Amino acid sequence: MTALQTATDATSRAVKSKRAANTNAKPRGRSGKKKPRADHYTEVTAKIVKELEAGRFPWAQPWASRGEAATIAAGLPKNASTGNTYSGINILLLWGAAIENGFSGQTWLTYQQAKALGGSVMKGECGSMVVYADKFIPKDDQERAAKEGDSPGFVPFLKRYMVFNAAQCEGLPEDLTAGVKPLPECETNARAENLIKATGADFRIGGDRAFYVPSQDFIRVPPQPAFFEHINYYRTCFHELGHWTGHASRLNREFKGRYGSHAYAREELVAEMASAFVCASLSITPTVRHADYLGAWLEVLKEDNRAIFNAASLASKAADFILAFEGGEQKPAPSTQSRQA
Repeated sequence: MTALQTATDATSRAVKSKRAANTNAKPRGRSGKKKPRADHYTEVTAKIVKELEAGRFPWAQPWASRGEAATIAAGLPKNASTGNTYSGINILLLWGAAIENGFSGQTWLTYQQAKALGGSVMKGECGSMVVYADKFIPKDDQERAAKEGDSPGFVPFLKRYMVFNAAQCEGLPEDLTAGVKPLPECETNARAENLIKATGADFRIGGDRAFYVPSQDFIRVPPQPAFFEHINYYRTCFHELGHWTGHASRLNREFKGRYGSHAYAREELVAEMASAFVCASLSITPTVRHADYLGAWLEVLKEDNRAIFNAASLASKAADFILAFEGGEQKPAPSTQSRQA
């Protein structure tokens, strides 16, 4: 073997070794340091905080006009392929995306789902983020639990993926791009009346305040004629029903903390979003009535990057609990009389 061949072989081995090292190496930034794993909780919380700081509530009037944008159809965002509605934090994310982009529909799907339905995402369109929370049990913990005879631990994780509004696609069936006609602001809603009655909640009508008393399990709201816009009566009722679902005999949330405290703000955030989710399902435009809680909400969200996830999840459960009465899936509460006070 010549000296030239020896040098060539050595160079070849060095190049292969370097390629192998690069293949196994994790992505790095320009500085050469490893890129940190994205904190999806912080990323989503930052988006919500930004909206709140700008005076915009992502769950309030998600189908209102935005500049020249089209009016967004009432309803909860749903997946075009499965027909399922999104829940929890994903409702807020997709409502916000609809406002920001002026989408008129609440139908979303992934790139592959669009292809499967005979359409495609139009060139140049950007997706909107949704998240999926789950948990897994590490193999070593499974083995340990099997040996010791106890329950294995699990590790929670959050995965993000992108979806596209039906308006960003072409070639989809027409029924997927049709919007829902919003309920006129001045009309009462028979579905809302029937749903409130179906819950069997102890509603006491009268006075000039709206509140829920956990210790006595009753709701008080002013009479509907007292509202400047009668539709706000239903928004208020569903806000208080949101609190009502947290009773120990139902979803068993903790009611603690005085007015202005973080614990109080968290529960108000849950009730307000639950009301928005229920109203959306009934084609009633949701609004945020408790603007005075804004500062407390911001403090909670900035201190805990999972607060909005937890609140949205609890709000979805509360909304689902209420809406189940409409289909007869829930049994009414023991007290079924509305009282005039």
